[in-house]
Amino acid sequence: MPTQLLFTRFLNHHFAGPANSLLALFHVTPVSSKAPNTNAVAMELMVFLILLAYFVAVRLSLSVEKPNGFQHLAEMLNQGVEEQSEAIIGHGYERFTSYLTALFMFILLCNLVGLIPGLESPTASPSVPLGFAVVTFLYYHYHGIRVNKGAYIKQFLGPVWWLYWLLFPIEIISHFARVLSLTVRLYANMFAGDLLTMAFFSLVPIGIPLVFLGLHLGVAVIQAYVFAVLAAIYLGLAVAHEH
Repeated sequence: MPTQLLFTRFLNHHFAGPANSLLALFHVTPVSSKAPNTNAVAMELMVFLILLAYFVAVRLSLSVEKPNGFQHLAEMLNQGVEEQSEAIIGHGYERFTSYLTALFMFILLCNLVGLIPGLESPTASPSVPLGFAVVTFLYYHYHGIRVNKGAYIKQFLGPVWWLYWLLFPIEIISHFARVLSLTVRLYANMFAGDLLTMAFFSLVPIGIPLVFLGLHLGVAVIQAYVFAVLAAIYLGLAVAHEH
């Protein structure tokens, strides 16, 4: 049985049955039927619950006269994402602000939980960044089709009709390569950060590891920002009207 974090053990103790039933619907067999929830899944669920509690707290405490810290933080994050979205996507960016904000916050918190003793960054597991990448891939293609209808296919064909046969497969491959790029970039950076921090903590438990914790913090923020910016770029290209 794989090593389990405390929260993972809690989930498997109380919800192993429902988790196994859900996996069976998709014909997935867990490594251990007694522990179908992995550490990555447990950490993602923890992040989801934290963000849900935060959003509820912001909603219940909204105030024009006396905004609290929760509201100030939410407004700051939303304004930052709005400014980036407007600069990258342009007209109609407002529709995508909520997705990009949620994506950025979720990835950021997933990256940061690894700094807490006894927890792990779920983004250091390849399946988690892959999930973010696939959802983003489907999301921007959906909106590209929604906005441009049948004309959306023109971006895969290129400007010269007699090269359609060549450019179409190249464009398809390049779009799928975006999924790989998003996945590997986030996973590799977070895995390396976690590994480096753990190595120095095991060798020199006092002093020096704090430097690497600071580096880990910086990498966590930068990688969440880069992922969200790339998602905005792909959205901007998909919904542009010059196809």
